[in-house]
Amino acid sequence: MNDQIRELQTIIRAKTASRGDFVFSADRLIRLVVEEGLNQLPYERCTVTTPTGHKYEGISFEKGNCGVSIMRSGEAMEHGLRDCCRSIRIGKILIQSDEDTQRAKVYYAKFPPDIERRKVLLMYPILSTGNTVIEAVKVLIEHGVQPSVIIVLSLFSTPHGATSIIREFPDLRILTTEVHPVAPTHFGQKYFGTD
Repeated sequence: MNDQIRELQTIIRAKTASRGDFVFSADRLIRLVVEEGLNQLPYERCTVTTPTGHKYEGISFEKGNCGVSIMRSGEAMEHGLRDCCRSIRIGKILIQSDEDTQRAKVYYAKFPPDIERRKVLLMYPILSTGNTVIEAVKVLIEHGVQPSVIIVLSLFSTPHGATSIIREFPDLRILTTEVHPVAPTHFGQKYFGTD
């Protein structure tokens, strides 16, 4: 947490924020959490030759990373991921919650064919109850993905949401910009202009 992140969170949470300010702030926050997610991925050392003929000892990401967005609000994070990794593969999961039972149901899942060999950045901006992410992780497990290679990228999480996910899957990691009891559940509608 720092002042820049707190300001962006304040704009996103403000009832009076214009859609333009909301989207601009959300995109900045997404970029920050995506870049931190990329910092968590494995890399290998490499040597390159500079235009002046010198050798530079650097690093490159290991092959085999992908993003998975939980539709629809998770799709807001895809552009931020593509800004950082142009050719990264992105899968999608559509999960809807039943308003009466609060149970999540999977309606659609499409992944890269070799997802079981990839590290997965699972994108979902708001972890309120955690149920949607739990269902998404179960679908990934059914496709051969181990929870230890999943990093959940989120903008906001409630303590209950984060705890529920970690209790169910203690080996996965969650990166979020804030843990707060009240999540801005209007995120998807405001971001996509359907509010």
